Amino acid sequence: MPSTPEQQKTARTWQGMVESNQALLERKTGHGVGYWAERARAAGLKNDAELREWMRAEHGVTGYAQYAVSWELFGYPDFMLRGADELIDGQYANHPGLRPIADALLAWAAATEGVEIQMRKGYVSLLGPRRKFAQVTRTTNRAVDVSLRLDAAAQGRLEALKTRPDDPFDRRVRLTSVDQVDGELLDILAAALDQNT
Repeated sequence: MPSTPEQQKTARTWQGMVESNQALLERKTGHGVGYWAERARAAGLKNDAELREWMRAEHGVTGYAQYAVSWELFGYPDFMLRGADELIDGQYANHPGLRPIADALLAWAAATEGVEIQMRKGYVSLLGPRRKFAQVTRTTNRAVDVSLRLDAAAQGRLEALKTRPDDPFDRRVRLTSVDQVDGELLDILAAALDQNT
């Protein structure tokens, strides 16, 4: 992970999603996680499926708001409790030769106005002001892929991907060396950011 304080502060982890889901629950129902967890315990709910059905059928609470209560009752997935450095370290622990590629991409993202970095367990999302525009993933033992939401012809380094019909990330640049994080790639990233701003 880029190590300057300015770059560190742009990296987000799952904590933002947890807080967002908690706020959504409170907006939808007027009650926080503690209230709903206590009611679910009193109802004798034993697992996530029972909780979700109870919240939906009896209280009209659906979607992400349910996650806040489920995580409170049944625990958070391990990766959601990790910091940004732990997440990126885990992605490249067995592939240290690919880490400089990720670091160079993250340095660009951290230095580019309007880009936010969202750390995940197996990849890193790059978000513009409106939505995600790129995803950085170590996909093989020798390559890092940058998948893009980009309306552009597949030519040169920009490849077409076979995706589901509803998946907008249908372009990719495969990187095998940090030298490939060059002006051409950064122009492609900038175009994807611009299209999704």
